[in-house]
Amino acid sequence: MHPIRRRLPYLCAILTLCACGLAVRHWYGVSPSFFNTYFPDAAWTMAVYCGLGLLFDRGVRLNLPASLGISYLVECSQLFSPPFLTALRRTTLGGLVLGYGFLWSDLICYTVGALLCAGTETALRKTGKGT
Repeated sequence: MHPIRRRLPYLCAILTLCACGLAVRHWYGVSPSFFNTYFPDAAWTMAVYCGLGLLFDRGVRLNLPASLGISYLVECSQLFSPPFLTALRRTTLGGLVLGYGFLWSDLICYTVGALLCAGTETALRKTGKGT
């Protein structure tokens, strides 16, 4: 399969996850509270996972630990706030990417999101329909 065709599903997934995550944040309260609270964080890690798949196309063995590592590092970066990070977090994009405050529950959301992506990718590759 051509490399672009292998990577196209990752791009589509990133765009869909970003749109869904932003929609949930924008229309907070329309969906069930549990979903409103936890889905955007899981979607963030899922988008990171798919971004790694888009860039490197190395499969679950790279994407799962790398997406979790990136997500955990970004969450832990919220434990300290040097002026440059505080300034970045005050911007819309910076706040969406870097977050605002450390929450243990976010680490669980990241783990669930990455595992969902890994499971989906593994299942699709086994059926021959995946990237």
